Amino acid sequence: MDSTAKTVRCRSAFIVNTDNTGGNSGSPVFNSKGQLIGTAFDRNFEGLTGDIAFRPSSQRAACVDIRYTLFIIDKFAGASHIIDELTICEQ
Repeated sequence: MDSTAKTVRCRSAFIVNTDNTGGNSGSPVFNSKGQLIGTAFDRNFEGLTGDIAFRPSSQRAACVDIRYTLFIIDKFAGASHIIDELTICEQ
């Protein structure tokens, strides 16, 4: 192992209580400032009722953190040219 390698910890997923339905995979998830923080990709079993009525007490959507998405685009997909075109806010 390279002794100069740096380990960075990054959350890769999070859950939110939102009205999610089939076909929403890839939908953007924004914070209260309107900043893109992730993309939705799945829902829990209780979320299946969201197609009829939203139940905030039990419905959850699984989301991938946008920082992890950017990491994958840059390091694994070899598409750093896409990253170069984005305006990224670091906080």
